Amino acid sequence: MIKIDNFLIKMITIFILFSGAPNLVAQESNLGNWLIYIGNKKVDSKWNIHHEVQYRNYNAIGDLEQLLLRTGIGYNLTENGNNLLLGYGYIHSENYLGQSDEKVSIGEHRIFQQFITKQKVGKVGLQHRYRFEQRFVADDVKLRFRYFLGINVPLTNLNEGKNPLYLSIYNEIFINSVGNIFDRNRLYGGIGYKLNENLKMELGYMNQFLNQQSRDQVNVLAFVNF
Repeated sequence: MIKIDNFLIKMITIFILFSGAPNLVAQESNLGNWLIYIGNKKVDSKWNIHHEVQYRNYNAIGDLEQLLLRTGIGYNLTENGNNLLLGYGYIHSENYLGQSDEKVSIGEHRIFQQFITKQKVGKVGLQHRYRFEQRFVADDVKLRFRYFLGINVPLTNLNEGKNPLYLSIYNEIFINSVGNIFDRNRLYGGIGYKLNENLKMELGYMNQFLNQQSRDQVNVLAFVNF
């Protein structure tokens, strides 16, 4: 059995190793860091409130790239995880101008609709998420479709069916309605630990491919249900 304290210490140590040398890795491998909190408030058996905060950095630590705030209200169509959600997001981005050290700040308001369905194949969990976004940036309105496939693989087999340690893998593709149809693709792999029924933590590595360029991020995630 893996002790929670030991596992969390290992996750934090790995994160510190990445964070302690941003100048060594960020310039050559374009390595960034995303700190992510995802929360879900169950109102009753049908309704839930989603909320999340993402703090994204250009470097392994520091140098803000994007702050994302997202919330929404969802409705369970079935008891096994089929959920419809209407949401709103505010995104503050700090983009570099060309190859210079100067940045420009951009604010985006986003309305989105999504459908999540979950499946089980043996002990492996699958999640499909279909999301349609209406993005309001300055005086422009952009439409985008996203498809997310997540895979959750238990790595331990403890008593009472509990599997606290798991492997998390996902791929998400972004499609624009006009212009460059392909927007980006995200491929992620990480290790997670379920502390209890309402809290789990993940440490992972993500590659994001955007039209002939690629970026890598270390991701630290916290999932909270209450």
